[in-house]
Amino acid sequence: MTDQYDICLPDRAILRVGGADAIDFLQGLVSVNMEKIRDQKAVYGAFLTPQGKYLHDFFAVAMQGSVYMDCEAKRIEDFQKRLKLFKLRSKIDLEIMLDLQAHALIGQDALETLRLPSTVGSTRDMTNGVIYTDPRLVAAGARTIVSVDGASAFSSLGFITGEMSNYERLRLSLGLPNGSRDMEVEKATLLESGFEELNGVDFDKGCYLGQELTARTKYRGLVKKRLMPVRIYGDPPAPGTEITQNGKNAGELRSTVDDIGMALIRLEALESGNLLTAGQATISPQKPEWANF
Repeated sequence: MTDQYDICLPDRAILRVGGADAIDFLQGLVSVNMEKIRDQKAVYGAFLTPQGKYLHDFFAVAMQGSVYMDCEAKRIEDFQKRLKLFKLRSKIDLEIMLDLQAHALIGQDALETLRLPSTVGSTRDMTNGVIYTDPRLVAAGARTIVSVDGASAFSSLGFITGEMSNYERLRLSLGLPNGSRDMEVEKATLLESGFEELNGVDFDKGCYLGQELTARTKYRGLVKKRLMPVRIYGDPPAPGTEITQNGKNAGELRSTVDDIGMALIRLEALESGNLLTAGQATISPQKPEWANF
């Protein structure tokens, strides 16, 4: 059996949305169908500007009568504040949960070990939290929301405490974005960031904030660039470094670890097949198996 890792994700934090109207409140604001949570499914989605640009992404799951959202830690207070603006008379309460933390559980046999189905978003309750198959891709393994003092619960199942670099290499190789590290706030769109293929946007649900631009982008075929994994040959440039092709802008490098990274690249640059560079390094795009472009 290959190594299985339990990795604490210190860049994530937990926001609880409680109250009788929690699911209905979120349903009118976010890109994903929150009704799935009623059927014990975890979901992945985003909260957008009215113009359809990225603000926050999240994982959400039901636990103990509330919705728990795994969010970007450094921006969770901004997310909480933005949601409060829409509260009006809704019966909800919003609380940042300092006693809970997010973990990733990865490895070739991780889902089988955890007794989770190989179906995106499948959940299972634990005594001190909830565990679920990653709602984006089964290949990403499982995630959990667990109490801070219960973090060692998976060692008895053979999971080794892993480093963030273990998770980063997996998610980058799969082409999975990680919050504002990969998606520029108030500029990125869901479809250029892979949300349609990663189950993060529902075109059949009712209205939500930013829906009009998202739908128009899809049905008019307006996606001109895509976020994708890249191989880096040479010294890795800093995130934000411009990617060029024949001296012209072809995109931008985002998060990296060692020789792999994430980049936003113009689709026309992919079609030409000419060399891409960033700083002194050569960039080789790696189209994910799940991506439709």
